[in-house]
Amino acid sequence: MSNEEPLPIVEVFDHTGEGGIDHEWLEQMASLAMPECLSHPGTEEPVLPGLKNVEVSLITDEEIARIHGEFMDDPTATDVITFHHGEILISVDTAGRVGPAHGNSEAGETLLYLIHGLLHLNGHTDLSEPERTQMHACQESILKQLMLGDSGD
Repeated sequence: MSNEEPLPIVEVFDHTGEGGIDHEWLEQMASLAMPECLSHPGTEEPVLPGLKNVEVSLITDEEIARIHGEFMDDPTATDVITFHHGEILISVDTAGRVGPAHGNSEAGETLLYLIHGLLHLNGHTDLSEPERTQMHACQESILKQLMLGDSGD
């Protein structure tokens, strides 16, 4: 991606009805993560460099389980689902439940899932090793860089 091409714009929509995560903060953090995500392509064909927008939907465990079942034949809740047309679905229920075990707040864990989705869009896969380990190390590194520079979380 050349420096002249505009970065994809991340838009966050809260569909939980709770409004627990500051979507403006999440959009700002995503825009800061974007160059780093783009500079670390995975082994699959990346679509992120060609996207104009990435839509992130914050949803519940119930909704993500429904979508997970519909598209991946697994009707259980999961943390994040990424569609290659530029849509990332994040379960804030899972982020709130799992985040503290990882040393993250609900917002920090949600940001981790967003970075995970961006890396999927940039060609990363976590279906097998060593790609899974590499992807997780990359997302943790990006999250750490962002959180060190942000005092809002």
